Formats: sequence, structure tokens, C-alpha cells
Amino acid sequence: MPYGELDEAFELGRTCALAAECGRDLRGCAQMYRPLFPPAAFGAGRYDALTLATAFSAPWATADRLKVANRAALWVLAVDRLVDHTANTREQVDRLTRECLSVADGAVPRTAAARFLADLRDELATVKEFGELRWLWRDQLARTSHGMARNWVWRDTGASPPLGGYLGNADSRGSCFVDLSHWIYASDDWARAHLEELRGVSRHVQRYLHLLGDVVSYRKDMSWGDLNVLALGVSRAEVTEAMARLAGEALALLEPLREHSPRTAVHLRRRLGFQAGFHGFSDYGRSA
Repeated sequence: MPYGELDEAFELGRTCALAAECGRDLRGCAQMYRPLFPPAAFGAGRYDALTLATAFSAPWATADRLKVANRAALWVLAVDRLVDHTANTREQVDRLTRECLSVADGAVPRTAAARFLADLRDELATVKEFGELRWLWRDQLARTSHGMARNWVWRDTGASPPLGGYLGNADSRGSCFVDLSHWIYASDDWARAHLEELRGVSRHVQRYLHLLGDVVSYRKDMSWGDLNVLALGVSRAEVTEAMARLAGEALALLEPLREHSPRTAVHLRRRLGFQAGFHGFSDYGRSA
């Protein structure tokens, strides 16, 4: 086997080992907050997909440096399930939102979702810069929580927002919250000093991931009665075209970041590519 292939195989093996190590931490979190993670909704494949995505987006990192990103992503999945499949009334959704935001402000948590969030908050607080950046983290948490609540209202009322309006609510996907949490905890000094700028790029990537998630989960969403862009009168061709445009725009936004924080730029680029490849979205190669 050529040495180049050996090197590539080594890197692939190392990254898979990194994902496995991250998975052990997430399974420990799931045990600690067991009510949030029923086995029927969170099988082994769910954790594997999450940690593989994180590891292949930042293969140079250690499991300890990636734990906040993984835990934030797992928290988003748990809360998304609570909103989509457990909450029966708007008041229940609003109560969950209020409690999460109060925990971000330092309140004592009272539910499993809030306790998980409080532990995430406290881990972030071990980074000295979190004191200055906490408002930004709280703001993105609010955007994510309110986005999930808006999705719930749209579904409950049978609303059909246009594609632009639907993309405008992409914070409900939660990937920007995950990115921001990760950068506060484990990024370089330049990235921490430019998080507002980076958040803008991350939110652009998030719009692409928002549509990709809907395309790959269409059948499941329809069986659950969940909101999906393909059920809002938007054709698959329109969605594919929008994804191609968003991917191209995101890559253009990432290019200037390479000079200042190359790993941050590579991290976001790999997030786009990994998710498209993992879900077999062949049009990504054409758009990117």
C-alpha cells in the first residue's frame, strides 16, 4: 500500500477512535439525564452519528476539547424532542424556554433539561473568557429556544411559511448554538475575540444544514407530523437550488477566515462536507 494511503488510513482510524472516545462521554451524559434520552428515540446510532460529525469536523482535537460541542449538540437534540414530541400546549413550550433562559442567567435548574444546560453552562464557566462572552451565549440560546417554539406554533396552527421565512428560523436547528459553545470553550484567541463575526458565518452554514436535515428526514418527519420544508409547498428542486446557493455563499464567507483562524474555517467547511457526505447528498459536490 502506498505511504500516502497508509497516512490517510491512519488519520481515518485516529478520527474514528476520537469519535468513540467522545461517545463514551455522551453515553455518560445520557445516563445522568436519563429522562431526556429514551432508548426508542436515542439508539446507539444517534450517539455515533453525533460524535462522528464532531470528530471529523475537528480531527486535530482531543475528546476533552470536543466535549462541550458534543454535549451542546446532545442537549439540542433532547430539547428538540421535548418540544416536538412531548409538549402538548404552547404554555409547556414557553415554560421550557423560560426555564432554560433563567438557567443561562444563573438560576437553579428544576428539570432534567435545565440541569443538563446548567452543567453545560458551568463547564463553559471554567474558561475565563466566558464571563465576557456569556451574553452572546445566552443570546444564541434564546434564538435557538425561540426558534423551536416558533416551529411548534407553525406546526400547531398548520402554517406554511415561505422558504425565506422558514430559513429565517434556522436557529431552531441549534447548530450555531453548538458552534458558539465550542468556540468559547476550545477555540483560539482570535476566534474568541471575533465571535460575533463568526456567528454570522455559522448561521449561514446553519441554514444549509437546516434544509439538509429536512431533506434527509422527510419520511420520518411526515410520520411524526413534524415540520418539514418539503411539506410547505416548496419543491425539492427549489430546496436543492437553495442549498447549492447557501453552500456556495458559506464557502465564500469562510475563505477570509483562513488567514486569521484556519482551524475555525476548516471546522465549518468540514461540517458542511461531512453532513452532506454522511447523508449521501450528492448535490453538495456540485454546489461546493
